[in-house]
Amino acid sequence: MGRVSKKLKIGLTYDLRDDYLKEGYGLEETAEFDLPDTIEAIEKVIFDNGFIADRIGNIKALTRRLAAGNRWDLVFNIAEGMHGFGREAQVPALLEAYNIPYTFSDPLGHAVSLHKGITKQILRDLGIPTPDFAIINNAKDIEKVNLPFPLFAKPVAEGTGKGITALSKITTRKNLQKVCRQLLKTFQQPVLVETYLPGREFTVGILGTGKDARVLGALEVILKPNAEKNAYSYENKEHYDKLVQYVLANDDEAQKAMEISLMAWRGLDLKDAGRIDLRSNVHGVPHFMEVNSLAGLNPVRSDLPILCSKIGMSYHKLISSIIKSALKRTKK
Repeated sequence: MGRVSKKLKIGLTYDLRDDYLKEGYGLEETAEFDLPDTIEAIEKVIFDNGFIADRIGNIKALTRRLAAGNRWDLVFNIAEGMHGFGREAQVPALLEAYNIPYTFSDPLGHAVSLHKGITKQILRDLGIPTPDFAIINNAKDIEKVNLPFPLFAKPVAEGTGKGITALSKITTRKNLQKVCRQLLKTFQQPVLVETYLPGREFTVGILGTGKDARVLGALEVILKPNAEKNAYSYENKEHYDKLVQYVLANDDEAQKAMEISLMAWRGLDLKDAGRIDLRSNVHGVPHFMEVNSLAGLNPVRSDLPILCSKIGMSYHKLISSIIKSALKRTKK
């Protein structure tokens, strides 16, 4: 990215995992929140581009800063939020109230994408393949599920594999009751139950917005023999270096996964950068599973930077491209 004559002031909004752990939240509850080295890495890229970086913090810190009269030319937002289906939309919505531009998707995009059931309904209507599913809002809904086994169950609005274990693959109605009731109790939100797909698993990186959006590549997620079975679970993601192998894929099946991902990204009108997860059925046809409109950006641990490293894109280039995409939107 070329340097500009005026030094733009870019704020950074984020949720630090350590802050929430100190408040008594658990490891799984805070799995989506950021480590200090993520903030440091993004800040360095901002500085290297000749901009001014200003660490803001979480939404409460942002609220205090806005009330004090602070403003920014752009906010690099990676704040996940803690509560509600709109938790990822809270910072963008607050910034829009003050007409301050920001990176990544708008409040609507984040809110829709966080609720996996609503996302799947929209994409199914657009003709994008996604496994058949049911939404369990309460225990009475479990009996109404009329899908063939095996099934797969997970919280409807969590990321980073939260609530997903080897038991998420369900083969009997008795286990369906047990798993769904436990998820309803633990996460206090609906449960998504969908047809289990036994094929290859891909995560696809997207960069850009609308017609400018493009696929970066597809990583095949391969579980090692000692990994937790059946899924890219919370445990497997936390210990990815020992349990998971990431392979850059470009065969026909992977190409189809990338095609579907770009259609989904544009169909949901998401912005700047993110990831889409897919899994193939028994016939080798990739199906949309979920989208991460606020993808993790840790330079070492997060899937999107891992993908970029495998295609030869530096972390500096990734973050710079995200900023460039956001700034381009602000000029329209």
